[in-house]
Amino acid sequence: MIVIAFRGGEVMEPLTRDDDRREWHQRFEPIPGMDAWAIDFWRPNWTGLLRHLDRLPWPFPHSVQILLRDQDDECFGLWMLHDGSLKEVPLPCTVRYENDVAPLGSILVRTDREGCPAD
Repeated sequence: MIVIAFRGGEVMEPLTRDDDRREWHQRFEPIPGMDAWAIDFWRPNWTGLLRHLDRLPWPFPHSVQILLRDQDDECFGLWMLHDGSLKEVPLPCTVRYENDVAPLGSILVRTDREGCPAD
């Protein structure tokens, strides 16, 4: 997951530290020279993270973009704040299929490749 947020350093700073009270146990790492932070989950333990991120007091909420790729996704999905909560933005050449095992309840699949289920 990559979080991009203009001047979001103060908001993201607590998420760059360990905190056993959170539902997820890893921490974000700042991407040098950018208003961006990355985290690589080594197990599907990021329950509640999107809900947590959309409730933060972002200084410029319209600049918040979340790039999220779950272990079964074929590419990153894009999430943005809209009407006060994070929503996935439909991307060209992708489709999300229901999958009860995936943490999001679905997987993101490219549709512009040969042999794609959407063909």
